[in-house]
Formats: sequence, structure tokens, C-alpha cells
Amino acid sequence: MASTSPAKKPKGGETLLEQLKRVTVVVADTGDFAAIKEFSPQDATTNPSLILKAASSASAGPLLDEAAAYAKKHGGAPQEQLELAIDRVCVNFGLEILKVVPGYVSTEVDARLSFDAAASAARARRIIAMYEEAGVSKDRILIKLATTWEGLQAAKDLKRDGIRVNMTLLFSFAQAVGAAEAGVHLISPFVGRILDWHKKAEGKDSYAPAEDPGVLSVRRIYTYYRTHGHDTIVMGASFRNVGEITELAGCDRLTISPALLKELADATGELPVKLSRDLCKSSEPKLHLSEAQFRYMHNEDAMATEKLAEGIRLFAADTLKLEALMKGKLGA
Repeated sequence: MASTSPAKKPKGGETLLEQLKRVTVVVADTGDFAAIKEFSPQDATTNPSLILKAASSASAGPLLDEAAAYAKKHGGAPQEQLELAIDRVCVNFGLEILKVVPGYVSTEVDARLSFDAAASAARARRIIAMYEEAGVSKDRILIKLATTWEGLQAAKDLKRDGIRVNMTLLFSFAQAVGAAEAGVHLISPFVGRILDWHKKAEGKDSYAPAEDPGVLSVRRIYTYYRTHGHDTIVMGASFRNVGEITELAGCDRLTISPALLKELADATGELPVKLSRDLCKSSEPKLHLSEAQFRYMHNEDAMATEKLAEGIRLFAADTLKLEALMKGKLGA
């Protein structure tokens, strides 16, 4: 699979990536095995778009072939085989990633199930079962679910079985509060997509890193969580530039693309810690949201409402493209 060119340690001291790793768990946001090996992150995250990109590489052929064979053996009707093959492809990539990261890999449930709690939980359990069949404990897997109300209910259900969840496509404070109240393991606020919306809505070409709307959203969530004793891990995601990353140094986790990991590995200079459990104090009261309150509070945030819907549509579209690829393997 294609990778960035090898990162060379710059002259003049410790790199920004080395400094960041001391205060934040660095996670690779990719399905590219070579890039993961190059930058030695603790964990890795995937999503339908990343899996589709990785699956398009010639070297991914054996993983797709195995998924098709598995689906033919264990599936029934053609549609059931296809759904099984998609889950198996995601698991196969996850298994390869786990060979090169010491921590978690995040594997996403089909985005088309984002408004069906029972179906989402069932697919998550099937994914976990595939990992366990391959000898990988559920303790090394994070199941990714869209942060809808139904996704949060699925997360609660899965938690009872000891299955950890990564709530993704998170844009609003309401989503963050709901995730904390559900006791989920980790959330992934999408920094860059928040920036994209505000740039378009406000007609601005750029923001200073400290004023970036995505950065400010993560800071607010992190501070609220630490002030009110929520244990849910905050993992900033979907970055557009290095400035967004350095402004969140000290956040629990940050999941970063190979291109931005390389920029951090090629740069030196001082990296101040911007977030710390000891320094955080929010003036916002602790909230408890009913379903109606959650839905209305989220609805009041135009950016979050639009970006959540768009994100689900985009992931669903890429899943359909992956299905088209697997139909050829299945002979459909």
C-alpha cells in the first residue's frame, strides 16, 4: 500500500511528534499498514472511507479474497453474504493493524444502521466475535458507532457485555454530554469538519489555531468532562492542519492522518501543553439529558446537525462502493 516518504528526524532537537507522544496518546487515522509502522502510534482508527481506500490497493487482495470465502461459507442469501463480507473485510484490516500497534484498533459498524440501536449492537457483537475467532480479545477492539441517540443506546447495551465503544461523527456538545452519560469508553470529536462548516458559513479562508472552532469544541468538551468527573476518553479527530493538533496537546488521544504525522515528525520547536486534567475547570453545570432534550439541543446546533447527517451519508456511500468491490469477489 502507498505510504508517505520516510520521515527523517530534523536537526535541532526533539520533534513535535516526539513531544506530543509524551503528553497525548497518538493514534494513526489510516488503514495503511506501512504508514502505521513508520510512525509507531499507540492505536489506530479506521472508518468506511479509509477501508475503501486501503482495499483499493493491489496488496489488499488476499484480505478481500478471505472475506469473500468467509462470507460464502457462513452466509446465506446474497445480501446476507454481502453484509458478512463487509464486516469481515473491516476485521481483516483490523487484524493486520493489530500486528503493528500495541493498543486498540477501532472498527466501524455500517453507518446505514445509525438509527437502529438493536441492529447496530448486533453487528458490533458479530464484529467482536470475528476478532475473537481470530484470537484477538475484545479488550483490544473499539467499536465505532455514529453519535445518534440510537447509537448511544447501542453503546449502553454493548457496555453490559464489556464491549468498548468509540462514538464517532461527534460535532455537538449535546452529543458529548449524551456520550458521557452513557458511560462510553471514548469519543471522537471531528475537529476539521467543524472547521470546514464554519469557514463556509462565515466566508473565512482560515482561523488562527487558538480560535479554530473545532479546537474550541474539543477544549469545551474536555474541560466539561474533567470538571464533572466523566471518565470518557476524548480523542480529537479529522484534523486539517498541524496547528489544530498542537493546540490540543495534552488531550487524552488524538487520531492523526499519515500526512500530518509526517509534518509533526519533520518539525521541531517547543510544544506547550494546552490541555491538562489538573488545570481544567468548567463553569458549565453538569447536564442530564432525556431523549427529547438531547434531540432538541443537538438540533439547535446547525453545524452539528448538518455535519452528522452528511457524515453518515458519506460513510454509507463509501460502504456501498466497498460492497460493489466485494460483489465481484462473491460472484454476484
